[in-house]
Amino acid sequence: MKYLVTGGAGFIGSNFIKLLLAERPEAYVVNLDALTYAGHLESLADVADDPRYSFLHGDICDAELVDAAMEGVDVVFNLAAESHVDRSIVEATPFVRTNVLGTATLLAAACACGVSRFVQVSTDEVYGELPWRDPAVADPLATKFTEETPLAPRSPYSATKAAADHLAIAYQRTHGLDVVITRCSNNYGPYQFPEKLIPVMITCALADETLPVYGDGLHVRDWIHVRDHCRGLLSAAEQGESGDIYNFGGDSELTNLNVVREILGILGKSESLIAHVSDRPGHDRRYALDSSRANSQLSWAPRISFEEGLRDTVDWYLANQDWCQTVSLKLP
Repeated sequence: MKYLVTGGAGFIGSNFIKLLLAERPEAYVVNLDALTYAGHLESLADVADDPRYSFLHGDICDAELVDAAMEGVDVVFNLAAESHVDRSIVEATPFVRTNVLGTATLLAAACACGVSRFVQVSTDEVYGELPWRDPAVADPLATKFTEETPLAPRSPYSATKAAADHLAIAYQRTHGLDVVITRCSNNYGPYQFPEKLIPVMITCALADETLPVYGDGLHVRDWIHVRDHCRGLLSAAEQGESGDIYNFGGDSELTNLNVVREILGILGKSESLIAHVSDRPGHDRRYALDSSRANSQLSWAPRISFEEGLRDTVDWYLANQDWCQTVSLKLP
């Protein structure tokens, strides 16, 4: 089986390629990545010499390059994306280009090359926001996003991801391309670029610097370990129904403030390092995913608890500070 993974040098992509090579001995993986500031081949150093892996440097908006990369491919995993909400608020154009035009370019090439399955990797942010609730209080009636929840994106980033999802489904219905869409909650784990919440807070705490928390810090996110998400992607590719959407949540709703406090506790640092800063525009109050469809159709469920996963993640960053310093040099 030949797989094309776009954005494979990114956080989720690099973890996914390593899982794919480890769990599917027959796999041959092509990694197509533009190596923008968030893409790092250092994250794939341990598989770089694997004869079943190859790297192709390029842009998913380059139709000629994408056509060549797609030749002989059985399954496409589209993980290439501009993904940082704050950056999309400042300048939306790169998000429209990569997330919308890039996806359209890949879908057209997949049709032309007769790809067997196209997995469009999306986000819970396309659904908008949920009513706030205290995650520390058990509430069996608490609402969560399902695959039938209408899309209501509230940031330029999430709007471009929603557009890409609509394009993918349109190709499935109009051209008969076998498409599956996955949407996940907040990922964390090793090799995450140090601009997202957890690596930022770990890095700041290690340096005894201020930990900036948006607003009151009570925004709620559902956290999923990247390895659990990667297992879900593989399950969706192998067992999912064409045209279906699958939510992957970690069943770990926490406020951002509680996540920061957990990190400080693991590192033995004082909560006096926390500083509340001005909230970002349009900051969604809560996300949470209902993964019932993935549970029933794909036999998938998260395996890594947030407590275990966060401690392992902190340990990984402690042991890999050279990686952090190297990739931080690429911050725009």
